[in-house]
Amino acid sequence: MFYTFLLALVVSFGALAQGASEQAEVAQKGVEPGSTEGASVDGGADPAVIDAGAALFKNNCAVCHSAGSDVIVGPGLKGVTGRRSESWLISWIKNSQALIQSGDAEAVAVYNEYNKQAMPSFAFSDDEVRSILAYIDSEANTAAAVPTTVGGVEGAAPGQNVGTDAIGAVGGYLDIILVVLIVVLIVLVVTLLLITSLLKNYLNKNRQLDEYDAEVVNQRFDFSKIYKSKAVRTLVVLIFVVVLLDLTIDKVMGVGIQQGYQPKQPIAFSHKLHAGEHQINCNYCHTTVYESKSASIPSANICMNCHSQIQTQSPEIQKIYRAIERNEPIEWVRIHNLPDLAYFNHSQHTQVGGVECQTCHGPIQEMDVVYQYSPLTMGWCIDCHRETPLNTEGNQYYDNLVQLHEASSKGAFTVSSNGGTECSKCHY
Repeated sequence: MFYTFLLALVVSFGALAQGASEQAEVAQKGVEPGSTEGASVDGGADPAVIDAGAALFKNNCAVCHSAGSDVIVGPGLKGVTGRRSESWLISWIKNSQALIQSGDAEAVAVYNEYNKQAMPSFAFSDDEVRSILAYIDSEANTAAAVPTTVGGVEGAAPGQNVGTDAIGAVGGYLDIILVVLIVVLIVLVVTLLLITSLLKNYLNKNRQLDEYDAEVVNQRFDFSKIYKSKAVRTLVVLIFVVVLLDLTIDKVMGVGIQQGYQPKQPIAFSHKLHAGEHQINCNYCHTTVYESKSASIPSANICMNCHSQIQTQSPEIQKIYRAIERNEPIEWVRIHNLPDLAYFNHSQHTQVGGVECQTCHGPIQEMDVVYQYSPLTMGWCIDCHRETPLNTEGNQYYDNLVQLHEASSKGAFTVSSNGGTECSKCHY
């Protein structure tokens, strides 16, 4: 019986581990098990257009909007193409403030309904806006066909590393499996001991046993046989190896990842107050974010442009005054820190690529204390390069590359198509 149960445990463990792996793979791909990847989308939209729209939506829109019905900062966009005309949506997405100031009744109503939260303007072409709308429609059709979500994981927000979450899910499954395995073994041992004791008492009281049977029933149990048993030793070693493997995977997968890192700063500066409520442009304080390899840390003089007149008696503002009087720098604690082996250029992404701050830094305008929103892992960067289309319109440099790409591939011309996933791009 014991060996049968052990075999069942091993088989169950394998099945659960396989299920955990499948769930992690599903979470990483973002599709339902058994679904047909790359299936045609109702409405006849070109899959390449939808892919391009998905990348634009995730990199620019998903911080404030969902493609479904959920309200984040702005409204959920499910069915928006049925509620608004295409021309109105193009005008709104390109420059919502201009449409509001023109007195458009629908624009003013939306602006007022969502607490007068200004939506940033986007330098999209009409075709790029249409690709975003095609993606939103495709998401609505997909949700209607497949009403359930994968393990509670919905569309990834910009910067969210679903692959890393899937790895964490595997570790969580292994932890649960180990606990269940240990509990079941303990319950099994206790149950067997109780059954043995009950049978022994029953036989001694109700049966006339001969000398041999009485000796067998009343013999003392030799506990040394347990730890000398090959089966028990094998099981103990197996449990030890699985626990060690689980701990090792958790530690190794987390090396160098500081997602969620939120150190205390020397001055309690609130991005929620400045960038959110007062809508101060990021470029005002981080002056080189569009021009340099790195985004500059604002000097105390930039702070004093306002705070020489505003909130001058605040204890936190007084710290700035003391730093200026002593001619000492404010020792801000760095949060986003890539390893020296990786090359990253802010201006290449923000100025040339048109990437919004929230794509990597998350909803920075809602943070009282800034934290690392994205994992900033190599896999996370490569995923973005594979999904983000390049705007090649009006740039003759890309003409031949685009022609070669269209001749050999049906997908969008992305950063990866331009060599954005080559090792030497980031590792010189």
